[in-house]
Amino acid sequence: MLQEKFHIEFLMGNATQSSLWRMISQIDGLSEWFAEDVTMDETESIYTFTWGKSQSQAEIIQSRPQSCIRYRWTDNEEDVYFEFRLRKLDLSGDMTLEITDFAEPDEKGDAITLWESQIEEMKRRLGV
Repeated sequence: MLQEKFHIEFLMGNATQSSLWRMISQIDGLSEWFAEDVTMDETESIYTFTWGKSQSQAEIIQSRPQSCIRYRWTDNEEDVYFEFRLRKLDLSGDMTLEITDFAEPDEKGDAITLWESQIEEMKRRLGV
C-alpha cells in the first residue's frame, strides 16, 4: 500500500538548539527517547535501533548540523524517510521540532500518536 507523507510540529519551549540536536542526531540522545538502544556503524552512517527483541536500521540521507536530519529505514522504499527539523520562533525565541514521516493511510493516526508519546518522553528528559 502507498504510504502518505505527514508533518507534525511540537513546541519545545526553552530547550536549546544544541540539546535538541543531540536528541535527534546522536546515539546517546536517540537512546533516551526514540529506542531502547541505538548503535551506529560510522563507516556507513547506519544506525541500528532496538526495541525489545526487534531491530531496525536507518541511514542518514541528509544532515544540516543544528538544523535538520533525515533518515531512511534500510528496508523501506527509497522515497520514504523520516526527518527532524529544528526551528527557532522569532517572537518568543522558543524552539520547535518539526517531524516529517510516512505511514499507510489507515495507520497515520497511530503513527502520530506514537510520535506524540515519544516527543513527550524527549521533553521530559530535557526538562521542558
